[in-house]
Amino acid sequence: MRQRTFISLALIVLLAIVCGWLALSNPTITIGDTVRQVQVHLGLDLQGGLRVLLQADVPEGTTIDPDSLKVARDIIERRVNALGVVEPLIQVQGANRIVVELPGIQNPDEAIKVFGGTGLLEFVDAGSNPPAEGELIATTGPSPTNSCSNVVAQSNPTPTPTIAPTDTISPTNAVTNTNPITSTRVFTTIMTGDCLDAASTGVQFDQQTSQPIIGFGLKGDGVKIFGDFTTANVGKYLAIALDKRIISAPVINSPITGGSGVIQGRFTIPEANNLAVQLKFGSLPIPLRIETTTNIGPTLGQDSINRSLIAGAIGIAIVAFFMIFYYRLPGVLAVIALTIYGFIVFTIYKVGIPGLFDFVTLTLPGIAGFILSLGVAVDGNILIFERMKEELRDGRPMALALEAGFERAWPSIRDSNISTLITSLILLWFGSTFGASIVAGFAITLMIGVFVGLFTSVFVTRTFLRFVLDIFPNIGLWWYGVGSLTRRNKSFAPMGE
Repeated sequence: MRQRTFISLALIVLLAIVCGWLALSNPTITIGDTVRQVQVHLGLDLQGGLRVLLQADVPEGTTIDPDSLKVARDIIERRVNALGVVEPLIQVQGANRIVVELPGIQNPDEAIKVFGGTGLLEFVDAGSNPPAEGELIATTGPSPTNSCSNVVAQSNPTPTPTIAPTDTISPTNAVTNTNPITSTRVFTTIMTGDCLDAASTGVQFDQQTSQPIIGFGLKGDGVKIFGDFTTANVGKYLAIALDKRIISAPVINSPITGGSGVIQGRFTIPEANNLAVQLKFGSLPIPLRIETTTNIGPTLGQDSINRSLIAGAIGIAIVAFFMIFYYRLPGVLAVIALTIYGFIVFTIYKVGIPGLFDFVTLTLPGIAGFILSLGVAVDGNILIFERMKEELRDGRPMALALEAGFERAWPSIRDSNISTLITSLILLWFGSTFGASIVAGFAITLMIGVFVGLFTSVFVTRTFLRFVLDIFPNIGLWWYGVGSLTRRNKSFAPMGE
């Protein structure tokens, strides 16, 4: 028992040191090629951000399908999440508007380009006379809503030679138009971005020039369509247009039949990232225009935040004083365990849980969820200590009273925490289903706190008490919150009865 207690204590101390370091500082952690800044992420109500109102850009009197507007909202949400914006609020407003709120956004212009554009990618047959980069063109061919299986394929392809799995279509013209020209030519769309495989689409770097390029993979009929066209048109041009604007007009150097390739152009790294995000998450089912953009400050204000922190510190100090005054030594150990609880919780907020989420965004409701979970953790310790005192008053030896206290308090702790978790899951479902991210944030912080509270109450506090009992086996009952010992029953039943 003593050896197991020391091992458990050593693990707890190590966990406390690591989590305390991560919770109290903002270190930069490097693991292989991954560099991660560990920091607290604040929501819109605590740090401010950008609010954008998007309006459906359709002729007046046109009725918009509510499902199309919902799909557009979902696509915008995926694009924004890919930008790394934390706790965005994206919701449908009325019959033709979408409201986007982005906390702490660093580059609003780039963000607006990503989620505001329709994102319709077209591979266009440019023949021997390609349009200039930046030129607006007219196209015929697949509708933006068509699936990959419905796009137009070229007929009578020539035999496909064997080539490498990934090929490059290289840029040719170095023309840069400050004022793009609207072309009078009508180009044929060979294939749309619906044929792209999102999992295989992303930013890469050219090995020779180190310039950013966009690698892409094809799915379904897109592999055959692209292979047939590039095989039949070697030496000609395949223009790539995003929302009818030419972003690149490369020449087809060789057939591309492997189902993958790259898009080259004069991209900066942010431009390449933004384009990759648009291509990954598809085109919007309806065109949208930006109606208004507003920079908003924290709704609470820095002064209110500081006052809230002071009030929280006072509240925690009062709880700690009560625990120590009433329960004495177990109260001191519980305060230490709750300090470790805070370190672990804030570390999870900063670092996240692998496979579930990268971090937690702290909003005012999220802080409320943390405080509520702290109360649940304190309640667990109180249940355990009261059961211990009852066992001591009934005459149990100290070691048996300690174990009996934990064992007999466990059903109450388990049931209360399960009830809280069920409520949290319902709130999380509601917030995720109806776009109430504030409710979802409260539920997430509450669930994290419940799980960590169970760990600290049942494992950490128990280990501390066992360690003290091993070191000081004959310590007086007064230190455990029991005054004069009045044995109500000199015989007692074994644990479990």
